[in-house]
Amino acid sequence: MSTPFKLPVDVPTIQHLLPHRYPFLLVDRVVELEPNHRVLAYKNVTANENFFNGHFPGQPVMPGVLVLEALAQAGGLLTQLSVQGNTDGKLFYLVKIDGAKFSRMVVPGDRLDLEVTLKRTIRNMALYQGIARVDGEQAACADILCAEVAAPA
Repeated sequence: MSTPFKLPVDVPTIQHLLPHRYPFLLVDRVVELEPNHRVLAYKNVTANENFFNGHFPGQPVMPGVLVLEALAQAGGLLTQLSVQGNTDGKLFYLVKIDGAKFSRMVVPGDRLDLEVTLKRTIRNMALYQGIARVDGEQAACADILCAEVAAPA
């Protein structure tokens, strides 16, 4: 299947495909896509991230839940790009995380690589396997379940 979106997919296009906005848009670019199978995206983690103010002063670490959220957003992009952004006003919500493991801290200056594979779809849900890496080293992984719902009017 071809996609009307040219790689790499940039932030304005990502904002067209996802409802997330600052400070909660956690994907900066999509660099690889195998429609309905796999996506590779990344998040540039900078010292200016709002969450570093309190997590932790003098020892900044990206919260693990935000690493998982970045993986979920990459999964949403996999779905959106696979259907060419045509989801007819539906939103996707994170409903379950299984087997989350954190192997390495993510700190300012890191580029968080987000590799997400679609394991299967079940009715209005998609099950993704996500691995977040920094410099090729696994930082986190999890199975992520998202459900599709109608967007509010």
